Amino acid sequence: MNIERQGFDAAAPDSAFRFTGNWREFAPIALTNLLLTIVTLGIYRFWARARERRYLWSRTEFIDDTLEWTGTGREMFIGFVIVMAVLLPAILFVQFGFQAMILRGLVAPAFLLMLGLYLGFFALVGLARYRALRYRLSRTYWHGIRGGGEPGGWGFAFSYLWKTLVGAFVIGLLVPWAWTSLWNERWNRMSFGPHPFEASANTEGLMGRWMLVLATPILAGLVVVATASQGGSNPETVALMGLATIFAIYAVWAIVGLGFFAAYARKAIGSLEMGGLQFAFTARSMDWLKLFLGHVGIVLATLGIGFVFISYRNWAFFIRHLEASGEVSLDTLTQSTSPVGADAEGLASAFDIGAI
Repeated sequence: MNIERQGFDAAAPDSAFRFTGNWREFAPIALTNLLLTIVTLGIYRFWARARERRYLWSRTEFIDDTLEWTGTGREMFIGFVIVMAVLLPAILFVQFGFQAMILRGLVAPAFLLMLGLYLGFFALVGLARYRALRYRLSRTYWHGIRGGGEPGGWGFAFSYLWKTLVGAFVIGLLVPWAWTSLWNERWNRMSFGPHPFEASANTEGLMGRWMLVLATPILAGLVVVATASQGGSNPETVALMGLATIFAIYAVWAIVGLGFFAAYARKAIGSLEMGGLQFAFTARSMDWLKLFLGHVGIVLATLGIGFVFISYRNWAFFIRHLEASGEVSLDTLTQSTSPVGADAEGLASAFDIGAI
């Protein structure tokens, strides 16, 4: 590549990442996407996603150049159709075959087969997450260099299955371990250009927050009992106090959970390295809360139409809190040799796994 500066210092006071988009530019894209998706009964959503990403990537600067999205709606649509053609027989069995086996008296085989199908679907969710990340990296270019990941993903799918199940054991005490372990395993199989990503997230600083998440429902139950006992014999008073208490409990639980997720995001992204760069994420609990309340306010104020701006707000939030330090040399950047996956988020779309 004919680039004058051979290296860049990403440790400057300003962040190495910068988002230059604005909602006025994005609005025509979002609103026409909404209209075309409605007219085509949802089929256009794949092309809509590609249009959104092309805009968002083009308004995202990393050091001295913008990102470029090269994925197409056509490849995402074809990937979805192929996946649905494979999954449809299993879905039909879940709907009709299970009941037919029960009616024929094959109760035990039916439940065993159903259990196997559910475990299989759960593993496919892990496979979908892996391949979706690999696809997005393979269609993201910077200075003409793209990312990618190791082919396959079935090993991660199996890990996703057993680690998630183990994490849920003992009232979910091992969930932080499962999340960080899966984060590391997935990102350690990804790369950008010739440089592999290295992730080393751990549970330090997360377990206390997670224990608070688990303890909140127990404490809430005690509060409900105490509130009910103070409500007297008036049923209306007891009911109103109960509703108010339940609402407050859910609000507190959501805030506590948000605190854990904010800490997890900082820990996970902060553990990520690539080719001499160290990444960091600065969003705190209050930042996430403002983002969520902003989503709710926009959707309510626009009678639901504002949901088309959620992807824009999420991406802008992510980039504005993403930082990188270290040095990247353009001399060492060569094109990725990882294969370009052809499934194009088909599984992720089938399971409705959200992402921009």
